[in-house]
Amino acid sequence: MTNKKGKIAVEQNLAPVADYLAQQGYTVEKFNASNMQLNKKDFDALVISGGSENFLGFENRTATANIINASGLSPEDVARRLESR
Repeated sequence: MTNKKGKIAVEQNLAPVADYLAQQGYTVEKFNASNMQLNKKDFDALVISGGSENFLGFENRTATANIINASGLSPEDVARRLESR
């Protein structure tokens, strides 16, 4: 797929989600929640596991990027949520 859909940051422990999104045409960058070196404004969306949401301050909705909590979601579910935003 040559048409990139957007730049998505995916928490490192969500490798199946990151791989699936890359196959769907997204530009994906993985990040480690315990050592976060990530500027939320550089991404169209962030995909996180449920355990890191409050720890990282992602509940702050003033960020530019959409935040998707992938807890309990399949890679396909995450992709559908990205498409609907």
